[in-house]
Amino acid sequence: MSLPKGWIETSLGALCSKPQYGYTTKASNEGDVKFLRTTDVTKPVLNWEKVPYCLVNPSSVDKYLLENGDIVISRAGSVGYSCRLENIPVDTVFASYLIRFKPNKLIDGAFIKHFLNAPEYWQQITDVSAGIAVQNINAKKLEVIKLPLPPLNEQKRIAKKLDELLTTVESIKTRLDNAPTIIKRFRQSILAAATSGKLTEEWRKENGVSEHWEKLTIDDVVHVKGGKRLPKGESLVFEDTGYPYIKAGQLKNGTVNPKKQEYLTKEVQEKISRYIVNAGDVYITIVGACIGDAGLIPKEFDKANLTENAVKLCEFKKDIENIFLSLWMRSYYIQNEIQSEIKSGAQGKLAIKRIKTLPFNLPTRAEQKEIVSQVESLFALADTLEEKIKAAKKRVDKLTQSILAKAFKGELVPQEPNDEPAEELLERIKSLA
Repeated sequence: MSLPKGWIETSLGALCSKPQYGYTTKASNEGDVKFLRTTDVTKPVLNWEKVPYCLVNPSSVDKYLLENGDIVISRAGSVGYSCRLENIPVDTVFASYLIRFKPNKLIDGAFIKHFLNAPEYWQQITDVSAGIAVQNINAKKLEVIKLPLPPLNEQKRIAKKLDELLTTVESIKTRLDNAPTIIKRFRQSILAAATSGKLTEEWRKENGVSEHWEKLTIDDVVHVKGGKRLPKGESLVFEDTGYPYIKAGQLKNGTVNPKKQEYLTKEVQEKISRYIVNAGDVYITIVGACIGDAGLIPKEFDKANLTENAVKLCEFKKDIENIFLSLWMRSYYIQNEIQSEIKSGAQGKLAIKRIKTLPFNLPTRAEQKEIVSQVESLFALADTLEEKIKAAKKRVDKLTQSILAKAFKGELVPQEPNDEPAEELLERIKSLA
C-alpha cells in the first residue's frame, strides 16, 4: 500500500516499550487493588465499577500497576481486543491474558488506540491466529504488527477527528439500538388503544355505533382446549412426514416460527390426532420462557399437532373476528393479568381454567373489523420502520470501519507541509531507546 508523503510503515513494537505479560491470580469482589481482565476490556465501554479486585495482590504491585495511557491487548479468548487506559480510579493491575504496551512519549497514544480497531490491524490478527486450534497470540507476534505512521502533528489531528466522528457514530448506534424497544412500546400502545376502544373512538362517532362493549369472559366467547405431549418413549423427526408438531418455543411474536420444524411419525400422529389446530385458531402458551404469548395459527400449520405447553382458543360461541381475539390476548391488559397469575402460582403455569376466566370485552362485529384494519395498518408501519432500522444499523456498523480505513490511508484530515516527516520522528525514537 502506498503511503502519503511524510508517512512511514513501522511496527507496534517500534513505537512502544517492551510488551509485558500480566499477573496471575483469581478475581475477588473485595480488595484494595483492582484486577483488569480480558472480559473487562472486550466490552464496548470499560466499566470500572464491574472490574473486580485481586484475590491475592502481587508481591510487587508496582510491577503490574497500570498507568493512564497504557494499552492492553487480549492475547487469548477475544484475541486482539484492546483498550487504552484513561482515568484509572484506583490502583489496578492487569491479568496474565493481557499484554501491556506503553506508547513512546513522542507518539500520540490515541492514534495507536484507534489503529488497534482498524481493518488493517484486524486483518493481521486474523492472519496470525489462522489455523490455531486455541485462539491466542503472544507478545512477539503483536510487536511485529505493522502500522502506517504519519508525522506527530498529523497523528494528533487524525486521533482528534476520529474521536469526534466515532463519538457521533456511537451516538447513532445507541439510538438505533434503542429503536426496537421504542417500536415494541409503540405496538403495545396500539394494542392498548385498540382493546380499550380509544383507537376507534372517532370511527364510532362517524358511524353512529354504540360505545357499549359487552363485558364477558373468555369462556363466554370461545372454547379453550389443551395440546398434547408426545406419548412416552416417542420422539420427533426432522423428516417432513406431513404431520408437523408445534413446540412452545415456536410460538413467538403472534405466530408460529417454522425454523427447525420437527414432525410426528404417522404412527404417533394416529395416537394423538385429535390434538390438532386449524388455521386461524388463536393460541396461547401456558408454560416456558414465552408464557402468555398469543397469536394466530397460520395457514401453513393447518392440522398441525399442538404441544401440551400451549392451548388453542377455537369454536367461537359469539360473533368474533379471530384476529381481534388474538389482539385482545396480546394486549397489555390481558398480559398483565396473565403475568400476575404466574407470579402468584407455585408451578409457573397458566391453567386452562384461569384462561377461561380472563375478561373479554366484545364490541360489534363491524367495530372489530375496523379495529383489526387500523391495527394491521399501524403494525405494517412499525414493520417498515423496523426494516429501515435494520438496514441503517448495517450501514452504521460498516461506517466505523470505513472511517478508520480512511484515517490510516491519510484521507481523513489535511496534511501540513511543515510537519516533521515520520521517518525523522522514528529516528528520534530510536535514538532515545
